[in-house]
Amino acid sequence: MFTGIIEEIGTIVRIERKTSSLKLAINCKKVLEDIHLGDSIAVNGVCLTAAEFTNQYFETDVMPETFMATALHKLSSGSKVNLERAMAANSRFGGHFVSGHVDGTGTIMQKWNKENALYMTIRVPESFSPFLMEKGSVAIDGMSLTLFGSEGVDITISLIPHTQKETVLAQKNIGEQVNLECDMLAKYVQNILKHPSNTQKSTTMNLLTENGFI
Repeated sequence: MFTGIIEEIGTIVRIERKTSSLKLAINCKKVLEDIHLGDSIAVNGVCLTAAEFTNQYFETDVMPETFMATALHKLSSGSKVNLERAMAANSRFGGHFVSGHVDGTGTIMQKWNKENALYMTIRVPESFSPFLMEKGSVAIDGMSLTLFGSEGVDITISLIPHTQKETVLAQKNIGEQVNLECDMLAKYVQNILKHPSNTQKSTTMNLLTENGFI
């Protein structure tokens, strides 16, 4: 489990490609401070496992399912990536619940500056629309962000100066892909509404409201 608060920017120092899988070596510093084999590390929002490490980098494998569902296959040697270690039980929870299980990818359609903020419009799959609403949460390349607009297949987000500096999203260009993870709680509610129990009281919007879910 992650929070969507990026800890540092890492650099791909080596990448081994097969038809539909990858092996990545990622140079970093903070993530290595307490790393252990088997640790979960979010790389651009994708939960991956530390398979090997040195005092300069860690290695991780990208299996075919992850290769196809995310934008990791677009990476190359020298690419910058967002990194976050799995959340600790004794730390502050500053973002929102992020599983690292990416739902799919979106495409940057527009970028513009307004005062101290960088705005972006990102085109997402149409199937994501039930989970995306204005002022709701979304994870983009592993970053916990607030939606400032959601119209059809386009969402709008905004980056403060700190986020622009400390993550990779601001450096991406129009036409580039990003990893998307919709809000976990929204997905659970949608699944309950689609598949009410046959043996219990049917789930309705009124029932969810009565029990404090909405």
